[in-house]
Amino acid sequence: MDRDDLKSLLTAVRDGDRTPDDALAALARLPYADLGFARVDHHRALRQGLPEAVFAPGKTAAQCAAIVTELLEGGSGPVVLTRASTAQVAAVLQACPGGEVTATSAEEGARALVAWRHAPARPGRVLLLAAGTADLPVAAECRATLAAYGYAPRVVADCGVAGLHRLLDSLGALHEADVVIVFAGMEGALASVVGGLCAAPVVAVPTSVGYGAGLEGVTALLAMHASCASGITVVGIDNGFGAACAAARLLHGRSDLGRWPA
Repeated sequence: MDRDDLKSLLTAVRDGDRTPDDALAALARLPYADLGFARVDHHRALRQGLPEAVFAPGKTAAQCAAIVTELLEGGSGPVVLTRASTAQVAAVLQACPGGEVTATSAEEGARALVAWRHAPARPGRVLLLAAGTADLPVAAECRATLAAYGYAPRVVADCGVAGLHRLLDSLGALHEADVVIVFAGMEGALASVVGGLCAAPVVAVPTSVGYGAGLEGVTALLAMHASCASGITVVGIDNGFGAACAAARLLHGRSDLGRWPA
């Protein structure tokens, strides 16, 4: 439930369209529902403007299904399940049909993001720049999250600094973007280059792509934190979901917090 839902509920009670008992039943799930193994946060959109997402690793397939079911039945939306295994995806879709599945790892079906109840289209031009083809799975997680939240990001693939002319071919899109999200492994240099080329907020996502000295993304992470292009936002290694949430906060601003449609 977000602010608009709560306002509509109160208005319906005032106008006699819903009974106080109906309202009490709807509000009973606030601020959270206790499932025993999880306390599902129906109040989060009211506080943060972003609804609770479900992180699948470490949970059983049955637990994932129960949490997603509770979110959907409680009116939360969009509902996003991240980093889900094939078994988790199958169990959740059986319990909650209609989810849109996006593969977010190079191995087909090994890891996926599933989204239900997409938000209506929202304004905001988001550009996703993947330094290499191997960075695309992380970009896919980000793209699918943004799509669930109502955005339509553009993805430009394989435009890393080893062939800088490929990035320069997309300068027009770079200058038109409201937010740019950069995905890069190896030495992570693309984030600094992009930060020096555009005025839009830049969210940098280090990826675990690279050879031995890349240290599974640590080198890119440190390089992005040490960027000479000031003001870059850096999220964790391979965290496409977190980058999407950072972009959403930047785009809809504080005045819009809590206004996610159910």
